[in-house]
Amino acid sequence: MDYKKIIIALLAIVIVAGATSAVSAGLFDFLGSDTSNADLDGQEVNLAAAASLKNVYDEKLIPMFEEKYPGVKVTPTYASSGDLQTQIENGLETDVFMSAATKQMDALIEEGLIDNETNVQSLENKVVLIVPADSDSNISSFDDLKNVEGNIAIGDPESVPAGQYAQEVLNNTGIWDDVESKLSLGTDVTAVLNQVAQGSADCGIVYATDAKSTDDVKVICEAPEDALKTPVIYPVAVLKESKDADAANAFVEFLQTPEAQDVFVEYGFTIHEE
Repeated sequence: MDYKKIIIALLAIVIVAGATSAVSAGLFDFLGSDTSNADLDGQEVNLAAAASLKNVYDEKLIPMFEEKYPGVKVTPTYASSGDLQTQIENGLETDVFMSAATKQMDALIEEGLIDNETNVQSLENKVVLIVPADSDSNISSFDDLKNVEGNIAIGDPESVPAGQYAQEVLNNTGIWDDVESKLSLGTDVTAVLNQVAQGSADCGIVYATDAKSTDDVKVICEAPEDALKTPVIYPVAVLKESKDADAANAFVEFLQTPEAQDVFVEYGFTIHEE
């Protein structure tokens, strides 16, 4: 018996089997990734997001996600976080909710409407004082708001997180009583931004990301650190009653990717480390 030939033949079988296994594994990995995307074909993500997220979502993130998952459509609804909370409580068909404050998300969690395991707090914003771009105002700090003779635009603290943060700053700097009668309340932070940009308000308090979105306003200063005890955190989560939960989860996971977070930073957000 020629043992040498037998050994060579066995080695050949092992090599062929190994190569076949590697090719098969690669093929299945390839097919698996395609199947993963294909499983989402025809699904829709109904996104309820704070108004301050409109630009970054419409201009960059939604197109990026739909390119990555070509069979999935994202349909956004933008409003103040408080209004969106109320709409969700009243049956708004929503798969993903992204709030501009934890208060609204926490309320929906307590009501059993949010899948809390998907709740991520990855974004942070800053509160800033703005004036029209062509303003020759002498305002240089929040304390100067006491001397403003016209309107000061802020979001309605009853329903708009940006307004709640503004109220907190004005209270903690001790000037709320001096400025309350001058306040012009907006239905969301975009409305506040527009009031200042169009000159119907002498100044306003918005998020840094909103101020960055237009050349029609200029930033005077950020809110003092000791005047804002509550960080401006943006939580995002999937609704328990999501009709397309797989696509909704894929969307929330996509928001945590480096490429998505780079876009958030590009638009003026800060990445929040939990």
